[in-house]
Amino acid sequence: EVQLVESGGGLVQPGGSLRLSCAASGFGFSSATMTWVRQAPGKGLEWVSLINSDGRITDYAASVKGRFTISKDEAKNTLYLQMNSLKPEDTAVYYCVQGRTRGRGTQVTVSS
Repeated sequence: EVQLVESGGGLVQPGGSLRLSCAASGFGFSSATMTWVRQAPGKGLEWVSLINSDGRITDYAASVKGRFTISKDEAKNTLYLQMNSLKPEDTAVYYCVQGRTRGRGTQVTVSS
């Protein structure tokens, strides 16, 4: 069974940083393309970033490019999202996704 458990969210001031983690199990993490998506209050899901199986290819939504960095640690079966220079519009529940499976998410709130 594929399981994805996000953590690392919280309340941060504008300009601050957070690192989200996603602990993965139940599938071949080292051979999987992984994705982060988010859902802001009252809005639909928004794709944020992806990383391919060997970590050599990454891509980002225009809204986060230059501020967020996706990475994966195959030894720990963990996906990360380093978020810097956070803005209020980054406030959302962040989910990691593999195939058709999405975790329960972690809340990120950017507010002064």
